[in-house]
Amino acid sequence: MISPVLPTYARAPLSFDSFEKGQGPWLETSNGDRYLDMGAGIGVCALGHAHPTLIAALETQGRRLWHTSNLYEIPKQAELAAKIVDNTFADTVFMTNSGTEAIECAVKMVRKHFSHSGMPERVEIITFQGAFHGRSSAGIAASASPKMVDGFGPLLPGFVQVPFADLDAVRAAINDKTAAVMVEHIQGEGGIRVFPCADMRILREICDEKGLLLVIDEIQSGMGRTGKLFSHEWAGITPDIMTIAKGIGGGFPLGACVATENAASGMVAGTHGSTYGGNPLACAVGCAVMTEILSAGFLENVSRLAGHLRQGLESIATTHPKVFDGVRGEGLMLALQCKVPNMDVVHAGYDAKVLMVPAADNVVRLLPPLNMETFEIDDALWRIEEAASALDARL
Repeated sequence: MISPVLPTYARAPLSFDSFEKGQGPWLETSNGDRYLDMGAGIGVCALGHAHPTLIAALETQGRRLWHTSNLYEIPKQAELAAKIVDNTFADTVFMTNSGTEAIECAVKMVRKHFSHSGMPERVEIITFQGAFHGRSSAGIAASASPKMVDGFGPLLPGFVQVPFADLDAVRAAINDKTAAVMVEHIQGEGGIRVFPCADMRILREICDEKGLLLVIDEIQSGMGRTGKLFSHEWAGITPDIMTIAKGIGGGFPLGACVATENAASGMVAGTHGSTYGGNPLACAVGCAVMTEILSAGFLENVSRLAGHLRQGLESIATTHPKVFDGVRGEGLMLALQCKVPNMDVVHAGYDAKVLMVPAADNVVRLLPPLNMETFEIDDALWRIEEAASALDARL
């Protein structure tokens, strides 16, 4: 018999019913056990659990107004959009509820741009193998990985996949129908694979040369996770369109598609919409998140913590060469490359009361809250060491 909740998730095989509360980087179970959360809801809880500033923002707005729809002006939406525009390349922002919706908006925006410019034949978007752009029809067509598309055909046309970071393949794929290139600077679900900054700069040059739009998916790598507000800043470039989600809401459903005025040309009244996107509750929280991440010293501290965490992980990988093959990633978006099955590492982490997130290419991801203390990072490293030692003892 099917469960009341559609069984599309492989839930963690833990010995309790659920997590009941969280505080900072900690989650507490229904039987009182505490787990150090180094996954942060897959990079969502950028400021940890139950952050007092976010609680205050939500409570204040919740007592005033929850929802009006986008039929009317929403002051908090305008405030959040202004914060994003003031701190990025963007001229305009469309608010969504999720990263998937932000990707949908980006795809529509690319195609509308060229249609509006008198080139309706330019509809193809080049993407990279290993990418993850959500689970909508456009998202799975963009990534085209077998596990996501099997059984869901026919796929939405207009996407061309090339090998990861293969610039020659990008050039070869460009034709009269090409409209854009869409890329994650750091592939999250794809295994924390970093697109080199030098290649990101060349990709920008290719798009400029061929008259293409560059779309950067910062849903997982953005909002301070790499020590910059958005990871593409390390490459010294700007996209034409960018997608944001996860950390921007700190745990409250929120996303955004942001763009230059040129890229957004054609997106006029009636071309796109959302009932809930940019609602007062979400945007109040988003404003609070932005204020915290942009506060003096915050991003510098992310880089400091990232260096400390990476050094500790590299030591663990060196100490346990039968379990791990190294560390990769940037900032607080890191991964341990595993020699044993990555789920064995995740399960050993459960025993050590530390939560890690599996990903492709046999890695476990570490996407902790950005505001952890050094001693909490040390606690996490100790627990990961315990998990690795337990696995070593079985080999």
